[in-house]
Amino acid sequence: MNGFDFRMGHTTMTPTSTNIPPAPRLWALIPCAGNGSRSGAEGPKQYQRVAGQAMVLHTLVAFAGVSRLAGVLVAVSAGDAFFDTAPATFATILVAACGGSTRASSVFNGLNALLERGAAVSDWVLVHDAARCLITPTQIDALIDACLGDSVGGLLALKLPDTLKREVAGRVAQTVDRADKWLAQTPQMFRIGALKEALQAAGDAVTDESSAMEFMGQAPLLVEGSAQNFKVTYPQDFALAQAVLLSRVAAY
Repeated sequence: MNGFDFRMGHTTMTPTSTNIPPAPRLWALIPCAGNGSRSGAEGPKQYQRVAGQAMVLHTLVAFAGVSRLAGVLVAVSAGDAFFDTAPATFATILVAACGGSTRASSVFNGLNALLERGAAVSDWVLVHDAARCLITPTQIDALIDACLGDSVGGLLALKLPDTLKREVAGRVAQTVDRADKWLAQTPQMFRIGALKEALQAAGDAVTDESSAMEFMGQAPLLVEGSAQNFKVTYPQDFALAQAVLLSRVAAY
């Protein structure tokens, strides 16, 4: 794994001219404070072992494969000691005990932690679920390529493949047109300052960063993702994630 020497939070950049602002950098933020109550696992699901190591470590390996990132910050709960005993190859990932009671608060606090460590409000941040452990560097790079020139930013997403039903009292009330429906995934990539402002305005109820940007009247870009980039949520998801990860190892 290619690590990020980000422990001290120091970055250096020398612009070619005092009149030319530095190019926006790219950071990754991994909220890692959830308790995984739906997974059926004992303890936080992101720390459950899948294909030989904790899910979040698979996630971090993928982000380490993206050379354009200036650094990766993992937002954990106060008192979380998991990374104290993580393998040495992960020692250069910055861990901040700033996780909140909701995803939105964890991300908001994580953005502040990035700013405190040298990131700029005009820099980009890629927010990714710790439990989407099947993400690949290729998918991350595709999102970056699509969003770098966009005025808003965007997210990986998947066009809805199945027929969609609306339910009332346990029965089908309507078949919903799926032609314009997408399943939101992560990473989701936005400017740090704009996302922080959006989260502050939208509040804790939003479940992803795109929702906060939409609350501000923005229309994030949809970038086609992969069906394999699912979030491990339910007990049966662990076996599927392990099968995919092991198949990749075999293919290599």
